[in-house]
Parts: sequence; C-alpha cells; structure tokens
Amino acid sequence: MIHPTAIISSRARLGGNVTVGPYSIIGDHVTVHDDVEIAGHVVVEGPCEIGEGTRIYPFASIGQPPQDLKFKGEETRLVIGQRNVIREYVTMNRGTAGGGALTSVGDDNLFLAQSHVAHDCIVGSGNVFANNSALAGHVTVGDQTTLTAYVGVHQFCRIGDHAFIGGFSKVVKDALPYALTDGVEAKCYGANTVGLRRKGISNEVIRHIQRAFRLLLASNLNTAQALERIKAEMRGVPEIDYLINFIETSERGVTK
Repeated sequence: MIHPTAIISSRARLGGNVTVGPYSIIGDHVTVHDDVEIAGHVVVEGPCEIGEGTRIYPFASIGQPPQDLKFKGEETRLVIGQRNVIREYVTMNRGTAGGGALTSVGDDNLFLAQSHVAHDCIVGSGNVFANNSALAGHVTVGDQTTLTAYVGVHQFCRIGDHAFIGGFSKVVKDALPYALTDGVEAKCYGANTVGLRRKGISNEVIRHIQRAFRLLLASNLNTAQALERIKAEMRGVPEIDYLINFIETSERGVTK
C-alpha cells in the first residue's frame, strides 16, 4: 500500500501491511515494522526503527540528525516502539555520540501536533505529549505521564511516572512522579490524585502518596528529613520506594 509518488530507499526495510502516503520519503537504513501507517508528506531518515502499529500523520519529520552543534555526522539511531500515534509536524531526532547515540521512544504514546523529542531522550510508554510540548536533549520521561500544551523541559531533566505537567510550564529540575507540576517557574502542587485514580491506582496507595507529598511539601522538614520520615512510615510500598529512589538519584534536584 505504497502511493506511487512516495520515495522509498532501496536500503529501507518495510514489514507487512505497511501504508505510505503520497509524497512521503523513507530514507536509508529505516526499518518499518508491520501494520505501520505513514501518511502523506512524512519524512523518515535513518538509522531509524518504527515499531508495529504506529501511525504517523502528515508533515512529521522523524529521524533527522540531532540539533546539536557537537554532532559531527556519527552514526546514531532513533528507535520508536509499538502503537505510537505521531501527529502533524511532530519532530523526533536521532541521538548523539556523547549521549549514548540513541533516542528511544516506548509503546502506546500519543504525540500531538508540533511536539518535539530531541536527541538522546529516553521516553517510556503510555505518555501524552500535548501540542507544542518539547523535550530538550538528554531528557528521560517515565511511563503514564502527561505534558500539556507548550511545556518546555530543560536538557538532562527527568519526568517521573504518572507526572502531570501543566500548560506553558518551564521544567528546569526533575519533575516528581505522581505529582501535579505547573507554572512558568514550575512548582509542585502535590499528588495528582485525580490522574492516579483514573489510572486505576488503589485508594490505599494513593493515601500513601498523598502522605509522602504532605511530608515533602507541607511540613517543616527539609527534603532529607522528609525522606527519612517517608522511609520510616511507608518503605516497602513499591510506588513510595520508586519516589524515594527518584529523589535520591536526582542530579539536577527536584521541583518542590
């Protein structure tokens, strides 16, 4: 199901039941797995891999060289997982040698129009990137997060699992998991209770998460003291253990 105006490199590999629309270009060293739909006017450059069942809408630019002055043409990759939806004008760049040579996107993500994934980003699964949200280089995003419109994430930051980032926020430190983070100078406003319930997390776990955030944000304890209290009261709950580890391994500091 290849439109006659599409240009497909002889060094690209296409799986079964792949659709490529009019005027799209599939370059060298691109692997497109089964059941992928690529609309018209899409450009995909390799090395790049697109996972099974992914849908790419018009004018997306996938696998172009990184927008990094240190890039000197070395071979790097972009790997996109399964069942992603990549809407109009989305851009995703390959990695750089200094960042591991890989930009990686997991499964079941929704990238709305004009969102951007820069070089060496590692994106998990089940995330929503609203219109014009942008990741700078070397950003790590967990699973089940939501970045609403025009969010900008500074390079080397991390976004924790189940985080919700409000529109137009500027994220310059790690955004805590399970939390609502918002603001031009981003601040954390506590647990994303509504989002956690929608994701099916139990009320008992949510109560633990709410308690942890009260200690972190609304007590007279500093971060180290709050963590000691959280460990003493709630260690062993997997979500709490993940929150503790996320904070303790932060290199840029966390948004509070």
